[in-house]
Amino acid sequence: MFQVQRQSIRPLTTAHLAQTMTLLSLTADELKQEIDSELASNPALEMVEERRCPTCHRLLTEPGKCPICSLPSNIESDEPVVFLSPREEFIPQKDYIDTEIDDEPFAPATEDLPTYVLRQIAPDLKPEQRGLAAFLLTHLDEDGLLTTSLMDVARYTHVALSEVEKVQHIIQLADPIGVGSCTTTDALLVQLRVLADAGEIPELAETLVMECMDQLSHHQYSDLAHRYNVPVRKVSEAAKFIAENLNPFPARSHWGDIRQPADEQIQVYHQPDILISYLNDDPTRPLVVEIIMPISGTLQVNPLFKQAIRQASEDAKPDLKQDLEKASLFVKCLQQRNHTMERLLMRVVGMQRDYIIKGEKYIKPVTRAQLSRELEVHESTISRAVANKAVQLPNKRIVPLSSFFDRSLNIRSELKEIIEKEVKPYSDSDLVEILGQRGYDVARRTVAKYRAIEGILPAHLRKVTTKVT
Repeated sequence: MFQVQRQSIRPLTTAHLAQTMTLLSLTADELKQEIDSELASNPALEMVEERRCPTCHRLLTEPGKCPICSLPSNIESDEPVVFLSPREEFIPQKDYIDTEIDDEPFAPATEDLPTYVLRQIAPDLKPEQRGLAAFLLTHLDEDGLLTTSLMDVARYTHVALSEVEKVQHIIQLADPIGVGSCTTTDALLVQLRVLADAGEIPELAETLVMECMDQLSHHQYSDLAHRYNVPVRKVSEAAKFIAENLNPFPARSHWGDIRQPADEQIQVYHQPDILISYLNDDPTRPLVVEIIMPISGTLQVNPLFKQAIRQASEDAKPDLKQDLEKASLFVKCLQQRNHTMERLLMRVVGMQRDYIIKGEKYIKPVTRAQLSRELEVHESTISRAVANKAVQLPNKRIVPLSSFFDRSLNIRSELKEIIEKEVKPYSDSDLVEILGQRGYDVARRTVAKYRAIEGILPAHLRKVTTKVT
């Protein structure tokens, strides 16, 4: 009997969970399409065209927010007010067509690595070198290394090998440093020489890179010290410098920590899924968080449908009952989706109040795993709730909800501020030191990665213009 009970309950539970997770991952626009699709295909589901609050279900006679749900229980508390809001009411229509807002973000077009490098080096290339540079860049692998030899390039393009080497050298000095090298060793040596121009490097570093990377990777410091007749400390210092400052796979600082570029394209958010504002436009009051519900009516199971089932023929009843079950399940899953979003945003907005009000430098480190433990849900539930959602901040700026979990955002904000105010371009090593003075302990390769994420060129390619007052 126990087994029979499991078989009868499990399919419904699985269907409920699967549909809730699907709805949870949808944006407001996608949710609207899903609701419209269900209404069109399922006669047991209906939309009651009346203005009700999606949260408390009170009948709303006046346009605007629900007068109950949009007010805090305690006006002195920092706890945000979170509620569902119909789409047409979450923001005045004029804000959608206002072209005067300067801080509305527009995401740049996605740029692949060859294009990114070619754009940097174009001014340094002679007209006859541009085709050769483009040819070399189209033969980069996912790590930024050449997949063909320079000799093969010279033969194919009918250009002297010395000319191919000149163009390769120009490419290698672009950001990310070492891109276009034939081997990982070449990439490391290029990076070392650039660092040597900016400051001191351990005297053993270049020798170890050229001759002993295998032993170095196995931490055979004593053997290396004996081989070069130096103290173990010197080998250890050189190894630490190499590990912290060099990257054998240059493209990884361009793409991030993963081996291949991200599949997701940079998104442009035209309409937010969540709207955050100040209560009474006062930053000292609680934040008001509106979760956009893309319908203004009430979605429900048609109460007349059960009666229609009783009056239907025996052949038609199974299909009608299936429609009824699907409609009931969809309504329940939608309610669960909204409840999860409310719980998530109540916690996240409460934790990131300073980030919302003061800016990126004030973001607090929080992970999806941490939040899943606090809310007692699976981490994948948090990931689905956060994915592809956009939030409009009180300053009208639209950001991805995932930015609330970006632990590097404050460091990147500091990095941009430092570079914006630099009088002479800082090297990545200089930036490491300055960030350290500001309380951020990061490695040089991390600075290079963050700089690439923000689209900031390396020091030797940045030009600082003196402002005339």
